[in-house]
Amino acid sequence: MVADQDIVIIDIDEPSLASMNNVAGRWPWPRSIHGELLEGIRKQSPKAIVFDIWFAESDKVRPKSDVAFNQVLATTPHVYLPMLRLDEKDDTEGTPLSELTTALWGTAGQAKSAMGNPVAKVNLLLPRAIDPENWRLGLINFIKDSDGVGRRYYVNYPVDGWQLPSLPARVAQDLGYPLPQGESVVLSWRSPTLTFPRISYADLYADFKRDAKWRDPQELRDKIVIIGATAEGLYDMRPTPLDSVLPGVKLLATAIDNFKNQRTMTVASPLLLSAVTTALVLVLYYAFWYFRNVVKNSFLMLVIFGFLLTASYGLIPKLYLLPVVTIMVLLFLFYLGSTLLDIVRERREKEHAVTMFSRFVNPHVVKELIASGGLARGGERRQVTLLFSDIRGFTSMSETRSPEEVVAMLNDYFSMQVGVIFKHGGALDKFIGDAIMAFWGAPLDDEKHAEHAIDAALEMYERVCEFKLKMGETGLVFDVGIGLHSGPAVVGLIGSEQRREYTAIGDTVNLASRIEGLTRGVAPVLVSEDTMRLCPDAFVFIDQGSYPVKGRVQDVRLFEPRRKPG
Repeated sequence: MVADQDIVIIDIDEPSLASMNNVAGRWPWPRSIHGELLEGIRKQSPKAIVFDIWFAESDKVRPKSDVAFNQVLATTPHVYLPMLRLDEKDDTEGTPLSELTTALWGTAGQAKSAMGNPVAKVNLLLPRAIDPENWRLGLINFIKDSDGVGRRYYVNYPVDGWQLPSLPARVAQDLGYPLPQGESVVLSWRSPTLTFPRISYADLYADFKRDAKWRDPQELRDKIVIIGATAEGLYDMRPTPLDSVLPGVKLLATAIDNFKNQRTMTVASPLLLSAVTTALVLVLYYAFWYFRNVVKNSFLMLVIFGFLLTASYGLIPKLYLLPVVTIMVLLFLFYLGSTLLDIVRERREKEHAVTMFSRFVNPHVVKELIASGGLARGGERRQVTLLFSDIRGFTSMSETRSPEEVVAMLNDYFSMQVGVIFKHGGALDKFIGDAIMAFWGAPLDDEKHAEHAIDAALEMYERVCEFKLKMGETGLVFDVGIGLHSGPAVVGLIGSEQRREYTAIGDTVNLASRIEGLTRGVAPVLVSEDTMRLCPDAFVFIDQGSYPVKGRVQDVRLFEPRRKPG
């Protein structure tokens, strides 16, 4: 929306500082210069002339200049000057407000003074270079939000029962415009491209000096004229939503525009904001409970944020301010907290599942079960290496020991061997009495399943040798046989609806079991030719000949694997 065209800025811009140098010297200029400009403006009969320039101290070098300026002010109606509220800790040394009633409120001064402490003093920066008889004053204190940006402007500043008017409020009040309620208001901002009319100070001053005018002699009639600086060298810049370095004169013009046209923003009430926040939190809570899906919940968050931002921007032209940042932060914190709680809960459930299932099945199966939400496949054909290990002489050993001793020995033995299997990436299938069945290549892919299985078998036998030494005389009759075979097998969850186990079935399994039975009297570890061919260079293989196997027409050629020297 276009800014109010009846509010005109007389701009002390960079070109003005340069072109006025020959006439007025360097800034600050003699105040007689402002008097000459003011005299020219007065002839055009503006509604009000507002200075956004400080006249805090008398000009000691050019006192006549101040006298000339004051003479013009005395004959010019509706000229307004700024003042500043200073540090309140020095109020005791400040100006008695009873002396400023006319300067602050004009004809309403007596009524205003009756409302405040009659001996109240305030630390103010006043235009001491101007005769008090010419004072029409208002505050121009900048209000910063927590982020340092100015969005608000004072209407009245409360001090000890008094209400000190801001400069825009003083102008609006004298011109008969109704003032908004409250101590301060949130400003609505005009578009930077549709701003207030602006006239260069130097251009206007030069035209007033010409006999033949170049400018319209009535361009300021019935206007509110604001005289201030946009030149960066004068350091009158303020951070606002419109610009991080908005000249103070434009901030002042915006406030006057808001008061004149009743364009101040209405801010949503805390009750409404609380209701909106609560409702959206409940929506998110329901989504977390219903969807239990991070992607869907994140999409919902984006939809809610988009709705809030659209609503907020859509309401601004209606002069209604819906502060959504706080709502969005609270929603994000709720979302983040809920997501973290879901992650923690899910992790605990997984850890509990791993702890429980790992007692019965191998960790690989548990990991895949957790990662995929369950092993959905009933079975698949895969290339695997099967390992069978059996204890020799177990029956005779168990006859000479108590059941408790036998169970304790088996537990120690199985714990040792299962640890080796898991170390080399194998999957424990089951215990069959005193025998162990394991396989490599499933459920996780393993291109070197044969090599890893042989590695595990050799270490298993090494551990057995150590175990025998710990057993003393009993270990003399304790021995194992380990057989391995590689080939295709069906691997998956197999069993009834009530009980299933992750296992491998097929001819490969049967042959591996048969090879384990052939180890007696030949070698502690034997592998099939199929297994040997999958990793011929990884180990030293000793040919132990061919043997007949039940269920097979051709004999099976077996090899004893050994580690390479060094």
